[in-house]
Amino acid sequence: MFTLEIEGKAVAVINGDEETARDLFTCDGFKEDIQKMTSDGAPLWNGTSELKIRAASEDEIEIFEDALAEDDGEGDFEDDPRHAAANDATTEEGEDDEDEADIVFLLDIDEADALDS
Repeated sequence: MFTLEIEGKAVAVINGDEETARDLFTCDGFKEDIQKMTSDGAPLWNGTSELKIRAASEDEIEIFEDALAEDDGEGDFEDDPRHAAANDATTEEGEDDEDEADIVFLLDIDEADALDS
């Protein structure tokens, strides 16, 4: 698992490999999203600070796993703005979901700024 860190603050964890983490955390769409999203009224990213991708700490992994465990299978988890499902590639019906990765935000995201699922 890998963590996105901005200005020394852990922002999100992804359960993919390093290449997947770099691809998703630095893609234009994600960068646009984290500029619009806020936590305690402040943007997650100012558009210029370095997006650092590093190995997730044990505490961050535990937060990630706890967030996934909250999924009760009825869609409540997917409505949580701290969680986003990300696909490396569009999967065809019947294919394995090997390219699918989950992202859990480590900060409380202001509800009005939550991404549409």
